[in-house]
Amino acid sequence: MKKKLTAMTLAATMVVGMIAPASIVSAEEEKTITVWAWDDNFNVAVMKEAAEVYAQVSPESNVNIDVVSLSKEDVYVKLQTALAGGGSGLPDIVLLEDYVSGKYLNTFPDAFADLTDKFDYSQFLQFKVDAVTVDGKTYAVPFDTGATALYYRSDLIQEAGYTDEDMQDLTWDEFIEIGKDVTEKTGVQMIVEIANNKTTLVRAIMQSCGLWYFDEEGNINIKDNEALKAAFEIILKMKEEGILYEAESTEGRAGALNNGTVASVVNAPWFISSIKQAEDQSGLWKAARIPRVSTLENSINASNIGGSSWYVLENSEEKEEAIDFLQKVWEGNTDFYDTIMRNQGAMGSYLPAYETSVYEEEDEFFGGQKLNGLFAEILPDVIPVNFGGYVAEANDAITTGLSNLFAGSTDIDGALEQAEAQLANQLGR
Repeated sequence: MKKKLTAMTLAATMVVGMIAPASIVSAEEEKTITVWAWDDNFNVAVMKEAAEVYAQVSPESNVNIDVVSLSKEDVYVKLQTALAGGGSGLPDIVLLEDYVSGKYLNTFPDAFADLTDKFDYSQFLQFKVDAVTVDGKTYAVPFDTGATALYYRSDLIQEAGYTDEDMQDLTWDEFIEIGKDVTEKTGVQMIVEIANNKTTLVRAIMQSCGLWYFDEEGNINIKDNEALKAAFEIILKMKEEGILYEAESTEGRAGALNNGTVASVVNAPWFISSIKQAEDQSGLWKAARIPRVSTLENSINASNIGGSSWYVLENSEEKEEAIDFLQKVWEGNTDFYDTIMRNQGAMGSYLPAYETSVYEEEDEFFGGQKLNGLFAEILPDVIPVNFGGYVAEANDAITTGLSNLFAGSTDIDGALEQAEAQLANQLGR
């Protein structure tokens, strides 16, 4: 009896031995790509959509995409801490704003995978590619853009005696003159910015001239920056002419538009959802290219505010799988770009996607205007600049300079000198 049990046990062991390897191999083949991002309604939602698309186009990959939702601040703090600590606890893919990416690429030059030969970057917006390229190497897949538009109340413009055609191809001087008439004849101030942070306008004006807080070599470029000086002059003139409404907060800016206190705003595609909160204003809005600076030859009626890109960590155990995921969804899949444009209002950087039907769709809230098509026209014109990686710090310095200017404690040249000194001191330069 004992021999029979031993034989049965041996046979069972042989069967398990024959089955186990296949089971183990299957378990080993299943991999997880971890992604860090912020904003459940935008970046996180988009990447979850990308994960679903990848599962459809690459079912054999046996890869799970785990999109971890964090606050933007937590993404940066956790990333900085992990990189400074040697690299443990990092994700496989991380979202970085183009404004800050240079800081990480220069501080941790070996931390991110070189993707130069992994994608056809000629198919992406040039200014987005430049933003994720250092020393000839490209380290990310460009994601969203902040195609800058002038959103305005068409009915108020008409009440002041102007047409939608008059809002096209403007200079800032012409815009201010129209604004004076709108404010005088309707009692509504022409444009809104945030009282303690007017850098949305500053950045839009500056990049429309092909200049930035930093020059091409990464040196601080503020006190002698012609575009910055022009931006200060324009904003100050708006205040002096009484057409600038200074909102107390981000929410206050949207509220001023929703309650009819203000007639226009300069912002990116994602701001449309804030405008549309006033459902009773449907059909009254239009959008146009932003004005240009008349005194600077290089200034154009196109700019960009913000935007982010996807980075693969160099030491990720799933680096090849992460790259494959980005290749199969973010390059070549125009249906995916259509979906995130419709569902999240995500204006991507992939040029072939601009040829699809989503850019022919009319927006009833904007009087039937082909709003997506306008963005698609603007973006290829945007002039690349070197963001430098320290835009938040530069914004703080500019905000201080503008506050002093508005308070009358300095002139424009003095405000710019103060801003450059503050930034240089903060960066230890």
